[in-house]
Amino acid sequence: MTKLLLVLHTIRYLKPLQIRYQLWYRLRYFWRTLIGFNYQLSIQKEGYPIKLNPFIPKYPSFTDYQFTFLNQSKVFSRNDIDWNYNVFGKLWTYNLNYFDFLLQPEIMPEIGQALIEDFIPKLYKNFNALEPYTIALRGINWIKFLTVVANGAKQPTQISTINSSLYSQYQILIDNIEYHLLGNHLLEDGFSLLFGAFYFREEKLYLKAVEIIKQELNEQILNDGAHFELSPMYHQIILDRLLDCINLVQNNQRFRDQENLLDGMKCKAVKMIHWLNAITFRNGEIPLLNDATKGIAPTSQELMIYATQLGILKENAIDEIHTIPYNLKESGYRRYNGINYECILDIGQIGPSYQPGHAHADTFNFVLNVNNQAYIVDTGISVYEVGQTRLKERGTASHNTVTIGNWNSSGIWSSFRVAHRAKVHIIYENEKTVIAEHEGYHRKGITHQRKWEFQEKQIQITDTLKGKNTEGKAHLWLSPLFYPEIKENRIYLENTILTFENSGNVSLIKNLIPVGYNKYNESYKIEITFNGHLTTKISTN
Repeated sequence: MTKLLLVLHTIRYLKPLQIRYQLWYRLRYFWRTLIGFNYQLSIQKEGYPIKLNPFIPKYPSFTDYQFTFLNQSKVFSRNDIDWNYNVFGKLWTYNLNYFDFLLQPEIMPEIGQALIEDFIPKLYKNFNALEPYTIALRGINWIKFLTVVANGAKQPTQISTINSSLYSQYQILIDNIEYHLLGNHLLEDGFSLLFGAFYFREEKLYLKAVEIIKQELNEQILNDGAHFELSPMYHQIILDRLLDCINLVQNNQRFRDQENLLDGMKCKAVKMIHWLNAITFRNGEIPLLNDATKGIAPTSQELMIYATQLGILKENAIDEIHTIPYNLKESGYRRYNGINYECILDIGQIGPSYQPGHAHADTFNFVLNVNNQAYIVDTGISVYEVGQTRLKERGTASHNTVTIGNWNSSGIWSSFRVAHRAKVHIIYENEKTVIAEHEGYHRKGITHQRKWEFQEKQIQITDTLKGKNTEGKAHLWLSPLFYPEIKENRIYLENTILTFENSGNVSLIKNLIPVGYNKYNESYKIEITFNGHLTTKISTN
């Protein structure tokens, strides 16, 4: 498919609001460049300390002027930090400018303040730091640090300089709200504006924050409680930020109608907590579905405890919540528990349609834990940079489903784009069986149907290809924990046997699998060729 067709198939899913703001921001940038426009980077404004209950600290990323993000480290001299350092790629630079390290455990207040003071005079030439999403995350971190971590450790002249810089950054943010992107970026803008509003007692920031948060929580949190980008990792990140905003609003009385906002946020948080519980395995880990990896978001357990401390959940709710029936249908997932296994399926649509940047071509993917250990896994991600690694990790062959030739079931391209999408149809479903088919290969004249049947200690999966060419390949990615054995058409793992009926060649292929950003372990992948239909039986002990 040509680049033009990819672009056209991508644009047709966008909202008119996105297109309008994409054009407006480009035209405005062009005009401002012509007239030499620059934002003020220091606007005098007094900040007012906020009160917060203890919140979830960030992962450690700073030690003695060594910054470590995405499993890559760089040491700077104390007085010569390059806030634009880009050797490790743009995402690493963004993380440097988020300032999460201000909220890592046992950060020394004077060190954190020195880092902020080093950053401010370099801001005028730091284009990464002036992007709205970067400002949004940094704004929350600075406010939490200044009023909670470093409370009482600041000199009046120093805090005045920091406040003037921070307030000017919020003026840039409110002038560049990410309506051209929508999704989690827009919601993060709203969360940050809320913190800015409370810190500076600014009605303008508050009204815009409330407008965004109310609208986007209704848009982005599905009826089953899932965040609509369908990544368990991003769900955890958004829930953490929502809990921070609840923490902020219920501990600081500053605006007339804030109770209404608080009630709405609590209602959404409860739904998000229930969905997170449903998608989290008994061992506390989340499946790495769509864009997800380890060591980025707070854990499900941390989020449950935080919600309990805020009074959103009752003291005994962490135990009681596990008795609530699993409800994942609006997000397109299903969960089936056997005596000793937990299996999660992806039989949903690419979503959200207008912002699928974190979606993968993974239709009919599934993951499996046996005896509280990962057995069949989603590969997760290791990079966001444009390139073959990103395309491969989003591709169909990197998931536990079926490929036709070298085609992906949905047209993923670039880093965050999707052109054509596999449309899923649920044919039949009950407590033990689900049958679905998708149209991702219709352009090749083929339909893929997959049937799952669940018993107490066995899962049977039947793949059927209908159409012109019925030659397919099934892929199963195994946890790095295992060294499988193959005998004829059987794969032996610890306590588990996989058998394949009507298969062609069954191969064990050694691969590298992501275990975090820029970090990999050796693992095995099973590839099974077949014609027409394939039956896979997974027997657990």
